[in-house]
Amino acid sequence: MPLILKEKYEEDCVFGIWEITEDYNTLYSMVHLYPGEKDRLDGFKSEDRKIEFLSVRVLLKNLAGDTIGPIVYSDKRKPFLHQSKLRISISHSKNLTAIMLSEKKKIGLDLEFMSHKISDIEDRFINEDEVIIREPGRRKYHLYIHWCAKEALYKICDKQDISFKKNLTIEPFEPEDFGVVYGWVDNKYWHDKFKLNYFTINNYVVVYCCKSS
Repeated sequence: MPLILKEKYEEDCVFGIWEITEDYNTLYSMVHLYPGEKDRLDGFKSEDRKIEFLSVRVLLKNLAGDTIGPIVYSDKRKPFLHQSKLRISISHSKNLTAIMLSEKKKIGLDLEFMSHKISDIEDRFINEDEVIIREPGRRKYHLYIHWCAKEALYKICDKQDISFKKNLTIEPFEPEDFGVVYGWVDNKYWHDKFKLNYFTINNYVVVYCCKSS
């Protein structure tokens, strides 16, 4: 069972990462799916998408137990746990799946495998107030921290009317193996500052945030 990380953060935030090494049948045998979830799983054409879907349910079971209800989605694709006070944030990239849960706090989480494609879209999400280092060996990593931080902010703010470039700004920082960054959300719903934690695991960047409601 490749639960490679399970930690409690601050007051009631639980965070976990699952490394997908199992095949479809193995993952399917590890979870109970509610009728709507089974229909959703059967609707996926890609085997990889089905495995990703099941990995989320397996990790959720490991973090919250067997009795947790199904995951449902808003019209903006924000996940919720049906008939539960727990908030959930989910991220998946390549072979890793991550989940954060909290009952009392707003949460946002993102993880990304670091490919070389990030520089191709830099102009779409980095604004003039943000600083990216020039050193080629670390520039890609710096960009990925920014991207993941903005994804986490996007999720924590319920995906409401947010442009990554116009409405989200990450304060300047020097990238380390792990650390803290501060980000601002500024739109018609929010004008607030957030503290985000980041770290690397293998060739992945993970950024997460918990904030009092």
